[in-house]
Amino acid sequence: MTFTTDPRLGLPTVYLVDDEDVVRDALAWLLRSRRLLSEGFASAEAFEAMLATRPAGWPTSPACLLLDVRMPGTSGLVLFERLVERKLLDALPVIFLTGHGDVPTAVAAVKRGAFDFVEKPFADNALVDRIEQALAKSTDAILKRRERDAVERRLAELTDRERDVMRLVVEGRPNKLIADELEISVRTVEVHRARVFEKMEVRSAVELANALRGRDA
Repeated sequence: MTFTTDPRLGLPTVYLVDDEDVVRDALAWLLRSRRLLSEGFASAEAFEAMLATRPAGWPTSPACLLLDVRMPGTSGLVLFERLVERKLLDALPVIFLTGHGDVPTAVAAVKRGAFDFVEKPFADNALVDRIEQALAKSTDAILKRRERDAVERRLAELTDRERDVMRLVVEGRPNKLIADELEISVRTVEVHRARVFEKMEVRSAVELANALRGRDA
């Protein structure tokens, strides 16, 4: 596949965490040849230090992580578990780089949520294909998160009464029954309903239900 940058997001970045300079250099060269930006780290600790400087909601642009399994100090597996705890794997898919002896460990990590594993020495085209697929997954996750955040902001603008009306609209209640349950006039329901649609930026009860469902996904 050929990864296409979404114009709504920034340029994608591939993060490289491997203690071998030659591996990081080879990966960086390969990615440059495919017009992909990369940033290298010689240890899990260095990558975590970078993470500590990033705000909540990072990454905001497509990203993936190529992570060596075995490294001095903090291992790739320990770093991976910390990323799992931080719930970063959707927006930052992890592809493990493994030696032959690490394959069973890498397979177990995939079951824990890693995107894939690639054995060293790796085939350039196959690796880039998986990187592009990981970046596509990251793009989708970031866009979905953006939409959830937008829905939350819109919900925060609703009054308590508008929330009451919205809940009953989503349940499929007609205006007359909503009016009866809330002990208000049908006209008042119509006004609140119109304001809910306007604030939530939807045109129908179906769109409203879909927006709220996406928020919970």
